[in-house]
Amino acid sequence: MASLMFRSRAGLLVPGHSSLLDSVRFASKKSGGTCRNTGGKRPGRRYGFKKQDGNFVHAGNILATQKALRYHPGAHVGMGTNNTLFALEDGYVRFTKEVYIPPPRSLEATQVITKLPKGAVLYKTFINVLPVKQEGKFKLVDMV
Repeated sequence: MASLMFRSRAGLLVPGHSSLLDSVRFASKKSGGTCRNTGGKRPGRRYGFKKQDGNFVHAGNILATQKALRYHPGAHVGMGTNNTLFALEDGYVRFTKEVYIPPPRSLEATQVITKLPKGAVLYKTFINVLPVKQEGKFKLVDMV
């Protein structure tokens, strides 16, 4: 009778059990579970213009960061791949609002202009840099 008794993992003597019970593995570590609220710890992206109208900037300074094209590059201003506007030359920043006429048969002309009331005018904000050294100045203007 003693030969039919097997010892299980729990240490109890169980009569007539097969050896399959001895091959069961138990977890060696406690399960950690899942965590769902992992996001939201990143700070905001701080879009907007970084230099005001009339500020002096050096070449390469960032003038505005934007997600969509809110400010447009004007004279001596370049645009990066993520729509960041930066100065191409040393000078003073100037913001201008200019009348915008979209090209015919473009998406803006067909979708935006048709929904505007009659006589409405579109304006776009351009950021320009007025360079300190004026190239190609007319000499008589300096003499006056």
